This record gives sequence, structure tokens and C-alpha cells, in this order.
Amino acid sequence: MYDIIGDVHGHATLLKNLLLSMGYVKSRSGYFHPERKAVFVGDFVNRGPEIRQSVELIRKMTEGGHALAVLGNHEINALLYHLKREKKASLLDKMGKRYQSVEETILQFKNFQEEWKSHRKWLRTLPLFLELDGLRVVHACWTTRNIQVLKEELAPGKLPKEVLRDLVLEPRSSLSQAILQTSRGIHLIMPADLRLYDNHRRHHHLFRVRWWKEPHGLTFQQLSFESKFRLPDYTIPGELLPETEPYAPDAPPVFFGHYCRGNGPFIIRKNICCVDACVTGKKRLAAYRWDGERHLDPEKLVFVK
Repeated sequence: MYDIIGDVHGHATLLKNLLLSMGYVKSRSGYFHPERKAVFVGDFVNRGPEIRQSVELIRKMTEGGHALAVLGNHEINALLYHLKREKKASLLDKMGKRYQSVEETILQFKNFQEEWKSHRKWLRTLPLFLELDGLRVVHACWTTRNIQVLKEELAPGKLPKEVLRDLVLEPRSSLSQAILQTSRGIHLIMPADLRLYDNHRRHHHLFRVRWWKEPHGLTFQQLSFESKFRLPDYTIPGELLPETEPYAPDAPPVFFGHYCRGNGPFIIRKNICCVDACVTGKKRLAAYRWDGERHLDPEKLVFVK
């Protein structure tokens, strides 16, 4: 069966400890388990002190047949960093968060340019979602609409550079939206003339939503899936609501990362689980050991710190 592993973000030592704690053994073809397979939900790069080692470890496991992996938004940002606009400028705005998030990865691969180039080619071969026997895996958000667009508009093989460029140059296209929402989630974007403050009096122009819920009638706090701040408890005006698609309670279990749950909860509903334990802040890495159950069990969560 499968061990679904949360966002690693360059913490290779924690990942090795997690794998060993679950009975994986180190080999020439990567860490392996005689009866199980690891599944990585994306975001291997950026932030942590061992980015190069993390990418090498996960790539070796996937190429050795011991693991599966999907792309996260941080891998996509790393790919975009190396794509150019006109006049050879990076696609990413140097003042933007996406550009700044990649700088640590670039620094750690500074003396290993050919190796990093090879890894980027490998990253482009990874899928944006997985449908396995009885479960689903994605980095941030699963909607039937987006998954169908990805199936219809993305050919098998490497993710084309033209498709990646369109994430910045043509972000409103159906394919760009499907990729962005699948890897970054769905956001409620505030109109320019409406200010929204959290419990720390910080202003926000958008926030991540619980994409699996029907949003009508919910308050800002009820719809928010932010773990770092609390939003007001008053009902969201209908005209502000993003388009979402509730995840059916009888649908296969879906696993994802991205949302930095910190202290949890990690199992959001019986068939919805976020395995991002906030490795950068909490120094904790999470996994869920799935054995075919349709109703997820908190006792099957594993953590290393």
C-alpha cells in the first residue's frame, strides 16, 4: 500500500528519519519498502537547508520505482524562475514572493548547475495529480473540473515550457487556471475597496479557502483554510465567493499538502487529509500510512521531529 508524505521543503534528514521510522531501507536505488510505496505530495524544494539532497533522494526513489510524486507550487516556481520573458528577464517578478521563494534553491545549486538542469527536466515529467486504486493525491486542490481539463489539455510526457510560460503570461486560460488551482488552491480575492484584517490587524487582499465546502452562507473564518491567522466571523457576501466544487463525502480519499497545518487537524473529514505538518516552522514532517480504507484514521498518521 501507500505512505503519503507531506511537504519536505529541503529537509532531507527529517525525510530519511521518517522513511526509516516506517520501515524503509536504504539501497542503491533509493530508500525502499518491501510491501509499500511512498507518495510525495510536492514542495520538495525551497526554504530548507538540504534542498539538493532532498531532490536527489526523492528523484532516486521515484526512478527506482519505490515512490510516486506530484508537482507542488514550489517546484513550478523553480521551473518558472529559469524561463525568460523578452529581453532575457525571468518570468517571475523580482519583487514577488514566487521569485524570492526560489532564491535559496538557486543558492544551494549554485555550484551544481548541470545537476540542477537535469533535475528540472525530471521535475517536468512529474504529474500534477495521481489517481491510484482507491485514493487521490494532489498538491493543493482537487476538483473534477480542473482534473478533467488537465486530462484533456495536457499530453503525456514533459510539461511543455509554453504551458509553464502561460501560467504567467496567460493566467486566466482554462489550462493555466487548472494548473494554478491544483497546485496552489483556490483563493477568495477581495475587491480593492474592501479591507480585510486578521486577528493581528494585518491587511489581506486574499486568503486560501476550504475548496471542498459549499461556500454560500459561510463566514470568512468558516471558509478560510489559513493556519496562521483568524478572520472575521461574519458572512461573506455572495458576490465575493470564488467558484468552488464541493468534494463528495463518498468520493475516494484525497491527500494533499500545501497548507501548513502545524498542530492540525490533519484529517479534515473522513475522506480528506492534509499531510503538511509545517516542516519549516514546526520542524515536523508527516505521513499517512494508507491501507485501502475509505474512512481515514488519525492513528495512521506518522510524525518525525
